[in-house]
Amino acid sequence: MTVKDFVQPYFVVEGAGIKHALKSLAGVWHFSIDELLKELARLTETGLDKILLFGVLEKERKDARGSQAYAPNNLVARAAAAVKRAYPALTVITDICLCGYTDHGHCGLTDGQNVLNDETLPLLAAMAVTHARAGADIVAPSAMQDGQVAAIRAALNKAACARTKIMGYSVKYASSLYSPFREAAQSAPAFGDRRSYQMDYRNASQALLETAADIEEGADIVMVKPAHAYLDIIQRVKARFPQMPLAAYHTSGEYMLIKAAAQAGFCDELQTAREILTAIKRAGADWLITYYARAFAECLL
Repeated sequence: MTVKDFVQPYFVVEGAGIKHALKSLAGVWHFSIDELLKELARLTETGLDKILLFGVLEKERKDARGSQAYAPNNLVARAAAAVKRAYPALTVITDICLCGYTDHGHCGLTDGQNVLNDETLPLLAAMAVTHARAGADIVAPSAMQDGQVAAIRAALNKAACARTKIMGYSVKYASSLYSPFREAAQSAPAFGDRRSYQMDYRNASQALLETAADIEEGADIVMVKPAHAYLDIIQRVKARFPQMPLAAYHTSGEYMLIKAAAQAGFCDELQTAREILTAIKRAGADWLITYYARAFAECLL
């Protein structure tokens, strides 16, 4: 592994002077934009050159349509612009999903208990354009709505943002390993779950179909999420699409399983994380999205 393999996720909040440790994700923080820039000064010294931004919105600013997700000059757009001004060599990836901005916590518009796929697509596309115009190098649609990559690619091209790349959450399983993230991002669904639009973890063959669809729709990078428990899926996707850049998201739950085991004295934290992340790379992942990115970049100096 090298530092170029890693992507470090960050959670951005409104305000100034905020660096708040997260209970659900040990060693991870909420950053206001000014504090994020300070953090990135240290990050770039390691040679790590890719970050993934998630916006965390106050409850009172959320609504049924997730309007702050795609509003002009929104939180993540301002963060992306500030980062690119300060660190133009950093690759800035932004999450494209409504779950952190809707008052119901689902990844798209809803009608009662149903998530409305087609009606959600224009909002995801508008969100992607807003981020791209602010300076995002890559937009990463995680909403798992059918046709989202095609809708975003068409919107980016129309907005003269054709150079902005798309990293599709092509293979995203409905997993129990997302809970710490949902608490950190304040994006847990208020009712039901996301199994109607995320994938059944018992199904392997659908992974190849979903990946093929994203590639056909215009994705530049594909992803498998979670990673540690899905090494077979990573291997299958890479074997079927060997020329396609493949990211794997080592999720919040996978990260915290190692943290908890280490805190209990059952393992050496960094050695265990190194073994697991190496396995993900060995299975075929080109990029490793992990909360351990900075720690490993420092180890690899």
